[in-house]
Amino acid sequence: MTAARTRFVPARQARTFAVRAFSLHILPASGRDGYEGYGVRLDESYGSRERSLATTVATATPLQTSRILSALLTAVRASGKPHSVLSPSRRQPVVLDEAAGVRLALTLFATQRVTKPTRIGALVAAVASMSTEETYYWYAKAVGPDADRVRRALRLFLAAE
Repeated sequence: MTAARTRFVPARQARTFAVRAFSLHILPASGRDGYEGYGVRLDESYGSRERSLATTVATATPLQTSRILSALLTAVRASGKPHSVLSPSRRQPVVLDEAAGVRLALTLFATQRVTKPTRIGALVAAVASMSTEETYYWYAKAVGPDADRVRRALRLFLAAE
């Protein structure tokens, strides 16, 4: 009978494994719609810096961004960045922690088609009160093949009505 072997990965090789990352891109307002400020685009990438796959998870107009500003600030602070990185003049993307990116994506999904400010505030608060495991579950469902149905179900689940 042989003993089970454990394979240890050296630290320099461990850094080459693929990881998931989220980046928040600031989109300056064009001014055509009469609203000043900025919109956002949330991208998810998977892989190392040299070779990675990236996709846009969600976008928000300047008006939508102003309604979920508290969730944006929470995600930026949870990633260890100062809130001042959110400005219309920023050209570089803001790199977010995985958990903060997942929570922000859920907030964007839940508030995407909602127009009432009070309901948007309630949805933002409901996503903020979810556990980390719950956010990962809903995120995995919301980016899957039945995304539209799942996002509607998420809005109904989070609504207090």
